[in-house]
Amino acid sequence: MIKLGKSVMAALIMSALIAGLFCCQKKEGPAERAGKQIDKAVEKAGQQIEKAGEKIQDAAKDTNKK
Repeated sequence: MIKLGKSVMAALIMSALIAGLFCCQKKEGPAERAGKQIDKAVEKAGQQIEKAGEKIQDAAKDTNKK
């Protein structure tokens, strides 16, 4: 009976700690928002570079066919 009580108490304490962690999370700050914007900008730039590389490859193929 004592082991069951300790197990239940341990489970309740763990549940309270986990709930506390989730409740105390702060919203993202200005640095995190800026980081996300930078990530998006870098991703868009990478896509544009990839498109430019494809165009260069296509132009090179057209030149070789002539």
